[in-house]
Amino acid sequence: MLTAALPLDLGSWAQGAVGGSMALALPVALLAGLVSFFSPCVVPLLPGYLSYATGLGAAEVVEGSTRKARMLAGSSLFVLGFAVIFVATGVVAGTLGQLLLEYRVIISRVLGVVIVLLGLMFAGVLRIGQRELRIHRVPAVGVAAAPLLGVVFAIGWVPCVSPTLAVVVNLGFNEGSALRGGLLGFVYALGLGTPFVIAGVAFTKMAAAVTLLRRRQQAIMRLGGFLMVAVGLLLVTGIWDRSIGVLQQWAAQFTTVI
Repeated sequence: MLTAALPLDLGSWAQGAVGGSMALALPVALLAGLVSFFSPCVVPLLPGYLSYATGLGAAEVVEGSTRKARMLAGSSLFVLGFAVIFVATGVVAGTLGQLLLEYRVIISRVLGVVIVLLGLMFAGVLRIGQRELRIHRVPAVGVAAAPLLGVVFAIGWVPCVSPTLAVVVNLGFNEGSALRGGLLGFVYALGLGTPFVIAGVAFTKMAAAVTLLRRRQQAIMRLGGFLMVAVGLLLVTGIWDRSIGVLQQWAAQFTTVI
């Protein structure tokens, strides 16, 4: 009996996690994470972060270490560490949103205004909130401490990536669910962390692309900022909620084949 019910339970859980507005929110969270990677507090210091996480010298990282297993383990555990912070943040935001669910429409409009302002900040239109709490001296303690370093650096990045992170937090708050808020935090961490892992195992191959993108860093940040403004305007005008309704009607036409 339990075995027969399990697929249905998993299906209900998945539908609750990614159904409805999450179809729109998840790509936004992923994009926000990718854009955050190219912020001034992350991509310029990438060799240093990988050095901290693996215990290897920064020069060895830049030249392309042959110790691929160590690079993969260190970068992955580093990403896991900061993912914990972002998932926890999303859970808290979703829980608060659930408590205030009856004010959802008003909150959606207010959050839309906040996201528009944050987008303008990230694009450089508003010259506020672009600070960085940089940790200058951290020993390259290696793979064992990589998750803890990920936690420490996630906290240090907050002033710098706050515009993009705040978009994800606001979307989690708007979802009104701890599960959905946590999932949005995880997807944000996935967007931010995937380039870290790729750089860990193939830094020399990625270095040229990173250098090219750094030259266009301002353009990337402006594009990301204006996309954030677009999301905010969708929330303010109510188009976001109407789009969700259209998606739900479309999804309702399909039935699960058992």
